[in-house]
Amino acid sequence: MNFLDGHLFPENQQPLVITAAPYGPEWIPSDFPEDIAVTMEEQVQKAVDCYNAGATVLHLHVRELDGKGSKRLSKFNELIAGVREAVPEMVIQVGGSISFAPVGEGEIAKWLSDDTRHMLAELTPKPDQVTVTVNTTQMNVTEHMEEADIAGTSMATPEGRRAYTEMVVPSTPSFVEEHVRRLSAAGIQSAFQFYNLNSFETVERLIRRGVYKGPLVCNWVAISGGMDAPNIYNLANFLRAIPDGTMLTVESSMRNTLPINMMGMAMGLHVRCGIEDNLWNQSRTEKMSTVQQIRQLVRVANEFGRPVANGQQAREILKIGVFYDTVEETLAANGFSPNAPGRQQGFLRKVA
Repeated sequence: MNFLDGHLFPENQQPLVITAAPYGPEWIPSDFPEDIAVTMEEQVQKAVDCYNAGATVLHLHVRELDGKGSKRLSKFNELIAGVREAVPEMVIQVGGSISFAPVGEGEIAKWLSDDTRHMLAELTPKPDQVTVTVNTTQMNVTEHMEEADIAGTSMATPEGRRAYTEMVVPSTPSFVEEHVRRLSAAGIQSAFQFYNLNSFETVERLIRRGVYKGPLVCNWVAISGGMDAPNIYNLANFLRAIPDGTMLTVESSMRNTLPINMMGMAMGLHVRCGIEDNLWNQSRTEKMSTVQQIRQLVRVANEFGRPVANGQQAREILKIGVFYDTVEETLAANGFSPNAPGRQQGFLRKVA
């Protein structure tokens, strides 16, 4: 991205798109009973509350009545339908893991099989986005956490700690290509989760080969443990690589969330918060609900002078429903340089 004179002035920036992640599949209800929705009615209401607070994108996971993360796509259909009816303006982004929570006591947190995740392209009603992980990597969500971050929660138990330190994101080339094709065919936007430069570079190659022909909408996921650490050097390095047409949301975890969001907000990027990412205020004197975190970001945005996007503006910024006809159109729309004639566009393959 190029940052020209005046790029820090709010009049030269897009309205701020806030993504809320209120469902937190890594926690159980007793970890934060005041804010973890369990019944379907509560889960729909959580989306309404987030929207009313200022979030226009809902990162969606689902719980069963026993409080565990649901792995049933029928439950996703039910929640999506409920949110569509209650807040039709909200952008629905389904988490591509479905639920990585351990199934039984002593088990490792796992992402579901490739075939199961492919079925997200068949959700009814269809979501606006599904998050797409790129390249298999470690996802040790505890690595940069402090002991006090998880004290008293299920993650602080020996079983919980082991489950989440040993988690791996499976995302092989065959999975990513097939997943992107199915989502695109269904008219669902791929919301790419970039953990570092190599995951971005893989998607650039997918675009140059014609596998993905849509807007480059992504998160920089700075949660360490196999992904970028949340610091200004990693963020700046990432920003130097991605093209100007990218819609980028910054994401971190625990007490790194607010500072990273403030950096992104100042630079004209977009932000994500919620109990899936963070449980605490900055002094860690009390837990913060997802709605409280959204309201905090709205207050900070007001101090910056940056308006918060409404639902229609968020859809336009994200280019929901937009796909391109050709590789050349996709490259140009996203701000990439054209393909060089005769060169390889990815591993031993020409442009598709």
